[in-house]
Amino acid sequence: MKITVLGCAGAEFPGHHPPGFLLDDEILFDAGSLTNVLDEKKQIKMKHIFITHAHLDHIRGIPFLADNIIIGHWRRRVNLLSIRPVLRAIKKNLLNSSMWPDFTVIPHHRNAVLRLVCLLAGESIYINNYTIAPYRVNHSVPAAGYLVEDKDGRRLFYSGDTGPCDATWKKLGEKQIHSLIIETSFPNRMEKMALATGHLTARLLRKELSKIKHPPEKIYITHPKPQYLPTIRRELQDLKIRNLRLLRDGETIEV
Repeated sequence: MKITVLGCAGAEFPGHHPPGFLLDDEILFDAGSLTNVLDEKKQIKMKHIFITHAHLDHIRGIPFLADNIIIGHWRRRVNLLSIRPVLRAIKKNLLNSSMWPDFTVIPHHRNAVLRLVCLLAGESIYINNYTIAPYRVNHSVPAAGYLVEDKDGRRLFYSGDTGPCDATWKKLGEKQIHSLIIETSFPNRMEKMALATGHLTARLLRKELSKIKHPPEKIYITHPKPQYLPTIRRELQDLKIRNLRLLRDGETIEV
């Protein structure tokens, strides 16, 4: 299982792209980075987009991809998958024929560019030899992380944006997570803001990792605020967790 990091920043600045994680060219987790990174040939391959939550930095590539499909006559349909509250928010606030054309009914409701697929928390679906299941996480809006398992039993969990979430780790239970992509958005001194907005600091991250029954083989950090990146990097290093590191835009990781 290989993941290409299209973006992993917690804010948009030159050289820092919002979250987007591409699995095998056809499956994307979050769409903060998509059309701004992938060329036309790679955009055409997109079939499934799993969204953690409906904040703009995680969904902004969706309307531009839909527009490119129509304008380019690609004859492509893309599944947009998430838990019901997330899909409802995207439909109401983005694909509403006001903020952006409603590509869930364009060019026709029977063959629309975007197909909304509602997932149930904790229940798996099977796509391209992967078993994928959403698990609710603790954010300021309804949100879900995703557990991905390949045919060899290797597992990745991508948290999306989350604050402390005891229930999530409890539900994952005995499952061995081989690679964990989890956020650390703020420096330790901003813990109050992190908790209020459903995010983590390095100090809070350490507590979350202690709740996981079987420690992950690899821990990748996403979503740091670029303004505080040097401080966050130093505080993560101070944790002295050997298998933990910050992700970089454009890299590929193997689970």
